[in-house]
Amino acid sequence: MDSIRQNKVSRLIQRDLSDMFRQECREYALGAMLSVTTVRVSSDLSYARIYVSIFPSDRTEQVLASLEEHNKSIRFALGRKIGKQMRIIPELRFFVDDSLDYIDKIDELLK
Repeated sequence: MDSIRQNKVSRLIQRDLSDMFRQECREYALGAMLSVTTVRVSSDLSYARIYVSIFPSDRTEQVLASLEEHNKSIRFALGRKIGKQMRIIPELRFFVDDSLDYIDKIDELLK
């Protein structure tokens, strides 16, 4: 069960990272469409698990590797955006949200 503070921080990070990937950090996506679907923050607000959806899905490994390679610069840019609202900027970990692929697979099996 997440606390109210964790939920607020999660939404703040999700909103700002989505804006960053859409405007400032396009080169990290390597030409793929990248959207932040969910952010989970640890109870001490020091770690954030960021689930991203990548389209087309054949570039998933490349985009994830690019995000991990540029993790420090993404965290720095996020810190400039939310630094006034948070004391410590959480450490970022990126994971693939493959729920859309799973939905497509189930839908195809049902047909």
